[in-house]
Amino acid sequence: MFTGLVQAVGRIERVERRGAGAHLVVQAAPLDGAGLAVGDSIAVNGCCLTVTAIEGSRFHADLSDETLARTANLDQCGPVNLELSLTVGARIGGHLVLGHVDAAGTVVGFSAAADPDSRELRVRAPRALAPYLALKGSLAVDGVSLTINRVQDLEDGCDVTINLIPHTLDVTTLGQLSIGQRVNLEVDSLARYAERIISMMAPSADGKRT
Repeated sequence: MFTGLVQAVGRIERVERRGAGAHLVVQAAPLDGAGLAVGDSIAVNGCCLTVTAIEGSRFHADLSDETLARTANLDQCGPVNLELSLTVGARIGGHLVLGHVDAAGTVVGFSAAADPDSRELRVRAPRALAPYLALKGSLAVDGVSLTINRVQDLEDGCDVTINLIPHTLDVTTLGQLSIGQRVNLEVDSLARYAERIISMMAPSADGKRT
């Protein structure tokens, strides 16, 4: 479990395809003093991965075919947001993030906000995620906990608008986003449970609750 507060920006240095999956080597020098160990969970651009080996300031991790199908940009070299798993008693400054990416979205807007030092990010999420996206709700974008400022439902998706403050732009990869880029999205887990509970309470065709 994570909080969506990025601790460092690392870099995927090597990707090796292994059958339907892949093996990653990630440079995580900024986390050297964090006590990363084999078997630990770490969020890489919002995706929870298990550390399988450590070489100096680098760690190795494996990606399954399911992970590759649901995520964006983990199969190529480049900068990534890193966050160690949450420890008991730690302060939760973002929201509870499981590291289970729901889907990849697409950046459709990235422009100056009302505050000239901030940026307004607009992401198009798949239509299937629309029920879980709400005004002032939480959304993890590439592992960064963010607050939704606007929601617009579309026939082929759902656009969410988010304000990125200077600190977020400086300490995460989000400041490097561009139009058309794909990003990993994870909705608030509480919204998923609420939707499931409501659907189970809805009357079926014969009038009985499912």
